[in-house]
Amino acid sequence: MSLYPLLRPLIFRLDAERAHRLTINALKILPAGAPPATDPVLGIRVAGIDFPNPVGLAAGFDKDAEVPDQMLGLGFGFVEVGTLTPLPQAGNPKPRLFRLAEDRAVINRMGFNNGGQADALARLDARGDRPGIVGVNIGANKDAADRIADYAAGVRAMAGVASYLTVNISSPNTPGLRALQDRQALDALLVAVAEARGAGGPPVFLKVAPDLTPADVDDIAQVAIERGIDALIVSNTTIARPPLKSAHAGESGGLSGAPLADAALERLRDFRRATGGRLPLIAAGGIGDGAAAYARIRAGASLIQLYSALVYEGPGLARRIARELKTRLLRDGFATLADAVGSEEQDRSAAA
Repeated sequence: MSLYPLLRPLIFRLDAERAHRLTINALKILPAGAPPATDPVLGIRVAGIDFPNPVGLAAGFDKDAEVPDQMLGLGFGFVEVGTLTPLPQAGNPKPRLFRLAEDRAVINRMGFNNGGQADALARLDARGDRPGIVGVNIGANKDAADRIADYAAGVRAMAGVASYLTVNISSPNTPGLRALQDRQALDALLVAVAEARGAGGPPVFLKVAPDLTPADVDDIAQVAIERGIDALIVSNTTIARPPLKSAHAGESGGLSGAPLADAALERLRDFRRATGGRLPLIAAGGIGDGAAAYARIRAGASLIQLYSALVYEGPGLARRIARELKTRLLRDGFATLADAVGSEEQDRSAAA
């Protein structure tokens, strides 16, 4: 039985950012855990990588790559560290992280606070040949004169220690960053990223926002396919505000957690349609249980990521979602996860 429900009221008495820092420090004391073994039902190959299960830790939890192995030891099939910028960055003024407990949500306006790529590179390099899939999420410094150059520098710096790289152009907390999702800017960015990666580099994923028009979705999908992106992560936090109960509902920043679930699922369906299944999709946003994970898989995701739900569910969540997801797959007659990816399309066709 998990102790987290008993501890959560005590943790929630602390400021959210302080509680997060204490969590990271506590995890650093623990021995590095072994990543989960590959499950014959849940294991899946995406972008040339064999994932032992599809449940991943989203960027934002371990910004500075301090505890990737401890998180793998909690049952995550893969861990994404960052967002990391070329130079250290303090981020936005505090307070900048808010729990919306009544809504099972979080609002953040962190602003890519991190210690810079050099420090994280040293930590990841020290992992040596430890097993486990660790992706690196890269961004641009807020005051960069050339943000595309920052992304290219990040690719060159982190490629040697990353199982995959994620180009994050969808945070709402760095002014102007989301403009890189515009077709012309995105094309220029992805050309620079490809040149920086060179031959034989790790797969590159692109993380997009949920706040997109149908035309945006089509443009991003087309450019991503044309420029050889290996997968899309759909999606980041939202600047939209669905009805919320919490007193923090009016805080600026990106909203994540349960209220994002419907919008993130719809954007996933939009990108599945726009890509025609030609590009792997990774679902993020509002995933807190096996039912939500299964819905994303059936809508076209090959992998899922979570973070905000950990705040409310605790450290056993990854293993629980993996168990629940496997149960649902076998219940519905799917021998493997890959068989279920995009299966809701087949159901709609059969019903038509």
